[in-house]
Amino acid sequence: MRRLPSLNGLRAFEAAARHGSFTAAAAELHVSQAAVSRMVRLLEERLGFALFDRRANALALTERGRSLRPALTEAFDAIARQVEQVSAMRAGPVLTVGMGATVAVRWLIPRLSGFHIAHPEIEVRIATGGAGAPMNDDWTCAVLLGDGQWPGYEAERLFSSTMLPVCAPRLAADLREPADLAAATLLHVSHWAEDWPRWLAAAGADPTAAQSAAQSAAKSLSFGSYAMTLQAAIDGIGVALTPRIYIQDDIAAGRLVAPFGLAVPMSHSWYLVHRASRRQDGGFPAFRAWLHALCRETA
Repeated sequence: MRRLPSLNGLRAFEAAARHGSFTAAAAELHVSQAAVSRMVRLLEERLGFALFDRRANALALTERGRSLRPALTEAFDAIARQVEQVSAMRAGPVLTVGMGATVAVRWLIPRLSGFHIAHPEIEVRIATGGAGAPMNDDWTCAVLLGDGQWPGYEAERLFSSTMLPVCAPRLAADLREPADLAAATLLHVSHWAEDWPRWLAAAGADPTAAQSAAQSAAKSLSFGSYAMTLQAAIDGIGVALTPRIYIQDDIAAGRLVAPFGLAVPMSHSWYLVHRASRRQDGGFPAFRAWLHALCRETA
């Protein structure tokens, strides 16, 4: 239990100490000079020691007053900042959407302005998760890549994509046909190890040979996300196999090149995942409808 002296007394003392004047403190607090003087006097009686050395034409802090004032100023400033932040908070629904960082940055966020224009009253917060912790109960919903099986949750398929190899333009000159990948550095996401064997098999290698080719390339580098894999490709480290939806802007800008025309369907799709109990949470029905419409356009 906190045992605090009068907050009015503390405010009066802090203002008077900061201004060096009871009169200036009274103007700030919108009370009389006599009221400030009385509140400070009562505070001193409560504390059992003087805070000011009162002189005829001056007001000086005692040693204890000088020690107390900075902490009070910091505390009152912090309270004022917090009140301003809370006052500025939106009064409408807040929707927290969990998703992988790559799909958030490279797909949803560039399109999110359309939802804000249609529903300015709904605040959307993006929270990132990963394969190790694919769902969080603090989220209203999530957009996740998987097979549609999240026990205890409802999963609505949104869309899939195709996979294709991409690399920096300076590497593309040496990649005329898929067999040339044997001398390249293959970049892949650690928890999607089947991506390269599937693409190589579609390019004409049998499954066993495709697996062997993926493992016996000049070098093979593994990353924890498609975002890191794509950055390595942009930096010219090697060839990445990635969903088409992640790379459209990079190809258009010339940062990445797709040296082969072959694209293969992904083995998984993106789903909207949520608990049945949150189906009517504030903002979720509108976001769900908007997201499905967006995905129909994407598909």
